[in-house]
Amino acid sequence: MIGKGTGAASFDEFGNSKYQNRRTMSSSDRAMMNAFKEITTMADRINLPRNIVDRTNNLFKQVYEQKSLKGRANDAIASACLYIACRQEGVPRTFKEICAVSRISKKEIGRCFKLILKALETSVDLITTGDFMSRFCSNLCLPKQVQMAATHIARKAVELDLVPGRSPISVAAAAIYMASQASAEKRTQKEIGDIAGVADVTIRQSYRLIYPRAPDLFPTDFKFDTPVDKLPQL
Repeated sequence: MIGKGTGAASFDEFGNSKYQNRRTMSSSDRAMMNAFKEITTMADRINLPRNIVDRTNNLFKQVYEQKSLKGRANDAIASACLYIACRQEGVPRTFKEICAVSRISKKEIGRCFKLILKALETSVDLITTGDFMSRFCSNLCLPKQVQMAATHIARKAVELDLVPGRSPISVAAAAIYMASQASAEKRTQKEIGDIAGVADVTIRQSYRLIYPRAPDLFPTDFKFDTPVDKLPQL
């Protein structure tokens, strides 16, 4: 009589167990099942849809089958897979956001992220300032006019090559700071940094790069509460 299969083949392409009796599972299957549960828990905490969970499970399964990240904790691999899946599905999250729902450090998730991309010979689209703008502004309770201005400022700053080498997240945060300071709905560097997951000093560095060209960065129809020449100079 042939028994039920164990190992990676015991899961379908989305990481769902084909067998429900845990006693028939190998330790390898159990480890994978625990990772899938952790992925679902993390995704639920930041309201990510099922397609993200499915893609994350699939990525984890590929990495696990290849045994290419031996020595790395499964939770760290799962966290990095979730980060990659979000990027690939067009709903990127920052390392800090993934870190907040896992038990893994930002540095370790970053290490696993690079190793997984290399192991699977896959890639992710470059993130842009626009990928985060809507969510950051929403979390800061900023009105649509400020969000649109911040988006315009960040895009123009990139087009004018004012922020070479700066991360899209830090540029987005600096643009939000500038737009909010020009409006009636002002937000501090710390408030923005807490939402964006970047340090105050990082926001200041990017802000200083775009400040000299501030008059050229705002949309023409922006209604100023604080004039451009009265914006903080930092």
